[in-house]
Amino acid sequence: MLEQKEMRKPVRLSTLNKMYENGEPIVMLTCYDASFAHLLDEAGVDMLLVGDSLGMTIQGKSSTIPVSIEDMEYHTACVARGNKTAFIITDLSFGSYQVNEDVAVQNCVNLMKAGANMVKLEGGEEICPLVRRLTLAGIPVCAHIGFTPQSINTIGGFFVQGRTDSGKEKLKREALAFQEAGAAMLLFEMVPADIASEITSMLRIPTIGIGAGVGTSGQVLVLHDILNIYAGRKPKFSKNFMEGSSSIQEAVEKYVKAVKEKTFPTPTHSF
Repeated sequence: MLEQKEMRKPVRLSTLNKMYENGEPIVMLTCYDASFAHLLDEAGVDMLLVGDSLGMTIQGKSSTIPVSIEDMEYHTACVARGNKTAFIITDLSFGSYQVNEDVAVQNCVNLMKAGANMVKLEGGEEICPLVRRLTLAGIPVCAHIGFTPQSINTIGGFFVQGRTDSGKEKLKREALAFQEAGAAMLLFEMVPADIASEITSMLRIPTIGIGAGVGTSGQVLVLHDILNIYAGRKPKFSKNFMEGSSSIQEAVEKYVKAVKEKTFPTPTHSF
């Protein structure tokens, strides 16, 4: 098994699109350093997300808001040095793309130079022009909709999005707008499983879910949550894969297997 992992070819955007077309679930985990990048890559994780969740898991802050673009560049470079084959996607931090498009493009260029293969940003239809510009500049984009942590002060708390008819229509409209703007991938967070599955069937691009049911093209969780080492509140959609595992490597491999076999997430971990 290990020998097969070492022979794995680098995961590219074309690889992910082929997995999507073949119905093979895409496995993603957050990652912030070289050591875990190597471990996760060896365990068969397809995508490493350098998430602004590092604000809580690494820096001990109460939200993602204080994380800087310099933080994201630093951790992206760390992950890139430890990784061999996984596809790296990096969050644009709060404030790094809201000022103006020129600043946003430069920040994305810096992240790509640090080792990212794709950038992820949060928002709605208002950022579609930026998505279009980045795509034309050769920077693949993942759009993050549903619950968007960087908007926590506007949303007012950790609330599931898309429960009402108007909320569902808003999510559909945003998803189609992002696809039209050139987004290469879509991420749903804390969205009812039925609407996430319905929108996934409407699109031509892969979707990744976190608390969005099993009907998406793939899944992502925060590494520190699946290892049960984050001291903060545990979200409903997460699962402790260290339980019954003899090592971190085994826990990650169990997560990979569960996503690939669609035994995770269960209804218990969905909305």
